[in-house]
Amino acid sequence: MPKMKVKIKADAGISLPGYATPGSSGLDLRAAEAAVIPAGDRGCVGTGLFLEMPLGCEAQVRPRSGLALKHGVTVLNTPGTIDSDYRGEIKVILINHGREDFKIEPGDRIAQIVFAEVTQVDLERSEELDETERSSGGFGSTGRK
Repeated sequence: MPKMKVKIKADAGISLPGYATPGSSGLDLRAAEAAVIPAGDRGCVGTGLFLEMPLGCEAQVRPRSGLALKHGVTVLNTPGTIDSDYRGEIKVILINHGREDFKIEPGDRIAQIVFAEVTQVDLERSEELDETERSSGGFGSTGRK
């Protein structure tokens, strides 16, 4: 399977993200700076990384399960979408649902990044939509029998 080519620029002293195992979907993102996310609060942590992705691609910033389980720390806007035309620093918005302040040191793994192809659509205005069995049934409507 051919791999998508993505250009990456890193600030001085910042190593490139890598896959932890051959079967990993996401590359680990590491903090480029020290930070403290107080219990019950949120913060933004820089990675020192910048991307150039091909058109039709996006990067998704996702939480690390270990941080969520052990510390109650997760990515706030999951998944955080990075568009193909964005060239600024990749930053991670973390929220601390834990009971203690969460300390971050440079090099700590704080999130993961997954690359995906995207489909853009042409919207077609319509006054009518086809009916389905579900139709306008909302939240929880498919679980009733």
